[in-house]
Amino acid sequence: MEGLVNSSRITAIGTHFRQKSHAFVPTSSAQFTKSLYRNRNIGIEQHHRSLKPIAASIQPVEASPSSRFGNMLPSKEVLELWRNADAVCFDVDSTVCLDEGIDELAEFCGAGKVVAEWTSRAMSGSVPFEEALAARLSLFNPSLSQVQDYLEKRPPRISPGITKLVKKLKANGTTVYLVSGGFRQMIKPVASILGIPPENVFANHLLFGSNGEFVGFDENEPTSRSGGKATAVQRIRKAHNYKELVMIGDGATDLEARQPGGADLFICYAGVQHREAVAAKADWLVFNFEELISSLE
Repeated sequence: MEGLVNSSRITAIGTHFRQKSHAFVPTSSAQFTKSLYRNRNIGIEQHHRSLKPIAASIQPVEASPSSRFGNMLPSKEVLELWRNADAVCFDVDSTVCLDEGIDELAEFCGAGKVVAEWTSRAMSGSVPFEEALAARLSLFNPSLSQVQDYLEKRPPRISPGITKLVKKLKANGTTVYLVSGGFRQMIKPVASILGIPPENVFANHLLFGSNGEFVGFDENEPTSRSGGKATAVQRIRKAHNYKELVMIGDGATDLEARQPGGADLFICYAGVQHREAVAAKADWLVFNFEELISSLE
């Protein structure tokens, strides 16, 4: 955990943030399925050094009849690009991990429900990401000690198949990145589990004062604002001169990464959250990572 850096441009979150009124509409029936994941009555070793993820023993969300888009079977061109990708960028929340990290932290701090509603709006693209991020943080203002306590008591819950997929990609010579609107403090253990180096993680950063009080987030991170994932992916591609790059995620911010100079291919992973508006525009829609693994063999 790092303290406040004076040279960083930050967004300070006041306790009297004025929340705009928006009607909340659940994203899909996958919300119910996701609730099945939230059984916290699992014995967890309470050791602050442990990075062991909670094993997922249930099956991913399956496609409903109304969601069977034509992109569930990849074209020859899509398969070829996937198999030959130099780099793959993964979203983290509801993709690499079963949860939305900020929702889980908010729940831990006692503000889970209202923060989850804001997350749904942000991921559906109905609210600018930076607005939703500031609003959510202002609802519970997490302190440094709360974040540390959360990380000790709630190990990351890795999505079924993701560890195997990352190993397969790396064995094939493909470089793997994590590009997230979540927070570095919470993503660091996930990256460690998957063997992804810190320099391959693009995410937001919580900032704290000298007494550990929450003061905001670093606006210099590209993923702190709408279009930020696209910017991060473009930087990754330009820095390494990748010929073919793939983005995998579940939300509107992941879809944005598919643009000139960014991702060539967007694969929508709907195994946790099925956002139909996003899924319909994907090059390939999958509901479990085994589909991606088997296509590489």
